[in-house]
Amino acid sequence: MANNNIGPKRLVVGAHYGLRDWMGQRVTAIVMALYTVILLVAFLTGKNFSYEGWAGLFSHQWFKLATFVTFVSLLYHAWVGMRNIWMDYVTKSVAARLVLQVATLLWLVGCAGWAAQIIWRV
Repeated sequence: MANNNIGPKRLVVGAHYGLRDWMGQRVTAIVMALYTVILLVAFLTGKNFSYEGWAGLFSHQWFKLATFVTFVSLLYHAWVGMRNIWMDYVTKSVAARLVLQVATLLWLVGCAGWAAQIIWRV
């Protein structure tokens, strides 16, 4: 009886995607950290803490784009984490895992659309 857990023909299951996912989560974490620094600088150097002051900050296209890129980074970061949880810890049923993953993707895509609508609302 051959052991399938070693060598080039080993059976790999679960969320073991390696470097790509690890790097993706690190890059998205850096994007979110940089946005946090931008917000802190805007807050600490700002003088107008009213609605008009924050609306003025968010009126710049570069700030809207930075905000949306941060949201997309957050959603991708969440996708990688949730996919790994569904694959490794929640269930071994392929059908249940597929339903959970599709539901997660639909929710995250909906959140991205909602974020875009909020950021670029007229």
